[in-house]
Amino acid sequence: MNVQRSIQVPIREGLSWKELWQGPDQGLVWCWERGRQERVERPADAERAGNGELIPLDWRGCVRKKLKAPKASGSLKYLATWQGIRGEDLDIDTDAEYPLVCSRFGQAVVYSATMPAEPDEID
Repeated sequence: MNVQRSIQVPIREGLSWKELWQGPDQGLVWCWERGRQERVERPADAERAGNGELIPLDWRGCVRKKLKAPKASGSLKYLATWQGIRGEDLDIDTDAEYPLVCSRFGQAVVYSATMPAEPDEID
């Protein structure tokens, strides 16, 4: 499923927990909207994310250091929040994988709907 939303669309208000998390998008739109809110609340982090750094957010996918493993895995919820804090349109295909490299540490992370059972050294 492709989940898209324009940065020009206002953040939704007054939705229930069920509407935010259990709709067809499984919470990706809300994660992106929360990232947009964090863009205002955390301007320094928004700038770092805008420069390609995979900053700490509420979901697995940030990079705190270069790992021994060549790549790590992250959540699509992280990716949606990261797109929001960067001020980008939401554009995620839930069947796709999204490889990114952290500009600060050079660590590769692959974001997808499925994550391995064994944990990486990544948040």
